[in-house]
Amino acid sequence: MARTHRYTVDVTWTGDLGTGTSGYREFSRDHEVSGPGKPVLPGSSDPAFRGDPSRYNPEELLVAALSQCHLLWFLHLAAANGVVVTGYTDHPEGTMAEGPDGGGEFTDVLLRPEVTVAEPGMLAGAEQLHEQAHALCFIARSVNFPVRHQPSTTAAAVTAR
Repeated sequence: MARTHRYTVDVTWTGDLGTGTSGYREFSRDHEVSGPGKPVLPGSSDPAFRGDPSRYNPEELLVAALSQCHLLWFLHLAAANGVVVTGYTDHPEGTMAEGPDGGGEFTDVLLRPEVTVAEPGMLAGAEQLHEQAHALCFIARSVNFPVRHQPSTTAAAVTAR
């Protein structure tokens, strides 16, 4: 039997500047994402849409969610396959196309994981795990645009004794 998981968060608008949404320029797009026992995540809209550039916007969070999902599956698969990962950094980038009606959609996301493994003999195995991580990622499987990845893998430097 398939398991079902539910995820809930609270999103609270904090951008009432005193007159609510009395005009397009009369309110802030600031909001907070929170959940029980978790730190508050400050959100806003993209600066192109009158948002605060010091806060996360939904588009950045979608790109982050795809990267996080890939990371977590990759680490799981590495552990299960005897590949010792000692470092992992990603610099993902998403592209969104805005339509003439003001709406938009993502056209793709590119993940660029930089992975360090413990030994040179683990390089090939680590590279192969990215395809499997991509295929298993819950978030990547849920979006209607391509999520590509260009990984680079290196082995940790061996120190002389």
